[in-house]
Amino acid sequence: MTRQAHRLAIIPALLILAGCSLAPKYERPAAPVPSAYPGVGATQAVSALPVSASADLGWRDFFRDEQLKALIAFALENNRDLRVAVGRVEEARALFGIQQSERLPTLGIGGNASIQGMPEPLRAGGSNAPSVSRVYQAGVGITAFELDFFGRVRNLSEAAYQQYLASEQAQRTVHLALVAQVAESYFRLRATELQRQLVESTLKSRQSSYDLIRQRYDAGVAGALDLNQAKSQLEQSRADLQEILRLEQLAQNALLLVLGGTPQNLPAASSFGHEQLVSGIPVGLPSDLLSRRPDIIGAENGLLAANASIGAARAAFFPNISITGVLGFASGAMGGLFSGANRFWTFTPDLKMPLFSGGVVGQLGLAEARKNIAVSQYEKTIQIAFREVADALAGEATYASQLDALRALEASASESLKIARLRYENGIDSFLQVQAAEVTLYNAQRTFLQTGLNSLMNRVELYKALGGGWLEQTVENGSTSDKTTRVNEKAGS
Repeated sequence: MTRQAHRLAIIPALLILAGCSLAPKYERPAAPVPSAYPGVGATQAVSALPVSASADLGWRDFFRDEQLKALIAFALENNRDLRVAVGRVEEARALFGIQQSERLPTLGIGGNASIQGMPEPLRAGGSNAPSVSRVYQAGVGITAFELDFFGRVRNLSEAAYQQYLASEQAQRTVHLALVAQVAESYFRLRATELQRQLVESTLKSRQSSYDLIRQRYDAGVAGALDLNQAKSQLEQSRADLQEILRLEQLAQNALLLVLGGTPQNLPAASSFGHEQLVSGIPVGLPSDLLSRRPDIIGAENGLLAANASIGAARAAFFPNISITGVLGFASGAMGGLFSGANRFWTFTPDLKMPLFSGGVVGQLGLAEARKNIAVSQYEKTIQIAFREVADALAGEATYASQLDALRALEASASESLKIARLRYENGIDSFLQVQAAEVTLYNAQRTFLQTGLNSLMNRVELYKALGGGWLEQTVENGSTSDKTTRVNEKAGS
């Protein structure tokens, strides 16, 4: 082996040595939430589907309305917010690739020529030396490659990698939110359509009542007060109808915005009600959210990135060693450049050591401050997730009983209206009693529709809060094929 080869063999040995890291040992912060949800024993839904977590429950199984499923699939292809999130992932992947390349030496092939003319007084050999000197070089070189003994480059690469993973989790968060937004916008539109039908039916009924009282008034049987009361109710219904028509149009606009376009040839919609969702979803424990919720996983990726940045900042206190080298040929004539006698090499190590640099200390303080911020953000994300699940569980525990009570109220109000009309027609009571009964029934019906909508949306929120909506099809026995989660679990280990 030649001397040049021996010296170049030093480079791989140095690369092997460049493996230590000054990043602090990562320990996942304890979850700042209780070990169980409030009242979970009484409210935890039980699903007939053989899944271990709501995150394994595909949205095609959770939602049973075929039209809604088609709308969700359309939105996942066309929604602009989701496209932006996908673009962010590609951006982070490219940045990680750029940073990762810093860990490998840059090899290149190049050549140069130096032609110089010197006056006779400045020639090294006097008048016998040629007036023009020529030097030609060609070879393979390494350009300022840092020997990462203290893990500065490695930790910068790790920080970029964790930021890339965080961007993937941000995309998943947008995906989950989009599935829920489509469902909620769809349900809001369907509920508004039912309210419009209710108002139209009420308007028709009150128009009939007004016409009847008008006839009785013309015959001298009913008074002016009864006529004006009937007229007031009729006009109120007309005003309500215009309001509902406006809300229906707004609901349509909101749905189109979420979809990102106008779908065609949609399947028929199912009857509106709780049958459109699964009867229950598995809840689990708060600790399960750490591996289900993409926003929590992404926050931990940010924490890991901040932890790696501390290692890079610590490495700045130590010497920075880089090398530049060339192995090739040099000759004074182009024709004999690549002959064996013209081989040459250069090896230029460079060492830099900070002595009095406040910037190095400041960078470490900045990295530590950012890690403390990342810890707080991670803990706050867990707390928000816990509250969202707890709030949705509170809804699951109360909406069913509330709807039962509203059904009974509607039945009672309907019966009261029948009695009030009979008493008015028989001259026992005034029309004021009929009016009060109609208002009570109308309000009970509208309240029931609104509460039913809130109940549906609450279950969608529970599904999303537990990490559901990422998978299209249900994964049984928890055997998820989600590669992103596995990558993150590996990174956090």
